[in-house]
Amino acid sequence: MLIAEDLLLLLYDDETGKPITGSPGLDYSLAGAVLIELTLLGKIDITVAGDGDKPGRLKVLDSSPTGDAVLDERLAFIADKPGKRPKDQIGRLSKKLRDQLLAQLAPRGVLEADEGKVLGLFPVTRWPAKDARHEAQVRAALESVLKVGTTPDERTGALIALLSALNVVPKVVTDAVDKKALKQRAKQLAESDWASDAVKKAVSEMQAAVTTAIIVASTAATAS
Repeated sequence: MLIAEDLLLLLYDDETGKPITGSPGLDYSLAGAVLIELTLLGKIDITVAGDGDKPGRLKVLDSSPTGDAVLDERLAFIADKPGKRPKDQIGRLSKKLRDQLLAQLAPRGVLEADEGKVLGLFPVTRWPAKDARHEAQVRAALESVLKVGTTPDERTGALIALLSALNVVPKVVTDAVDKKALKQRAKQLAESDWASDAVKKAVSEMQAAVTTAIIVASTAATAS
């Protein structure tokens, strides 16, 4: 499973098949998860001052295929438009991403497409869980870190950081007594030393990019 797929499962209600948070935040966070995955695979990095490039820019280290269509499409896009900041690319990288991930999960039997109509007129597709065993394992790992205090691996840490950026941690870990403390724990973990420097840098940039993109989109919607 991709980190983005794990994130998508967490952000969709198993029973109703509806997302627990709205757009564009959900879609931007999925794009952020893809970029973190590409960093973990050694495909991309984010430049720093002194390495010959402008700092804070996406840089392709290895453009060879990963074997996953979603990752390869985004990797090719970054390679075609190098030197961009994550926050400037995340909107483009998020286009059609959710649909692609849903289309990958359904044939595996993880989700099922439940087609219907709103008010009997407008077609809509819900995505309830069909086999929630993998998602249960992901949730168990999150709860172990957030509630017990175990050290996260890089994938779990990345998920927590993205959920924190979306401000939906209490919606995912729903049985926490103190939601404020839970959110604070997630924020602290996102900033702690649980990953390599490259991954930490990517996670920090993705958090900032997701937050910035949400603010920009919300401001534009209010202005219109």
